[in-house]
Amino acid sequence: MTGLRAIVTGGASGIGLATGILLARRGFRVASLDLNIDVPGPLLGIRCDVTDDASVRAAVAEAVAAFGGLDVVVNNAGIGAQGTVEENDDAEWARVFDVNVQGMVRVSRAALPHLRESGHAAIVNTCSVAATAGLPSRALYSATKGAVQSLTLAMAADHLREGIRVNCVNPGTADTPWVGRLLDQAADPVAERAALEARQPAGRLISAEEVAGAIAYLAGPDASATTGVALAVDGGMQGLRLRK
Repeated sequence: MTGLRAIVTGGASGIGLATGILLARRGFRVASLDLNIDVPGPLLGIRCDVTDDASVRAAVAEAVAAFGGLDVVVNNAGIGAQGTVEENDDAEWARVFDVNVQGMVRVSRAALPHLRESGHAAIVNTCSVAATAGLPSRALYSATKGAVQSLTLAMAADHLREGIRVNCVNPGTADTPWVGRLLDQAADPVAERAALEARQPAGRLISAEEVAGAIAYLAGPDASATTGVALAVDGGMQGLRLRK
């Protein structure tokens, strides 16, 4: 994979940071597009607000200028939301969709002209098991991730003949800073963590590095015949029904 050029949105922490580090280890040149540009070398930190089209276009252009082109886009930037369908107001629905769905649209739109010039072009979107499994108090978040999975399929169909593969990864509950903040807000963080672990048949949270491994596979040449796929990295949460 030496020489492939990638951008990772939300690349300064959690799954995004783990992905950037893994891709760099595998020979990619990687730009982390995030509001926070403090990332370890050899990652290139570029400030980017995925809710602002001008910011996105400028960040993608900066990465392309630094690397001389672009081969891979990892659309990972996203935010969470809690509550039933009646517990988030219109402004919160608009805000979360703006980041989780339209943010991917903006980044992909800015990157596509450069990806068409690549000999190995791939887009990997970070989705969630919430796209396909009904989880309590996650109505808004689940709606955005359902949209991401549908968007992934539509983009895969639109751009296959241009030599651009589009896939997504569907993590289960991952041990990331965002989940850590949710646990900190719980009345009993220890009990809440145990409940989240028990919800996944593997009996534990998923690591950011495990999700990064799936993203790196879909981004790399070993997945050259794979497009329009949602790859679950969820400890069996979506597909398995184990007896206690």
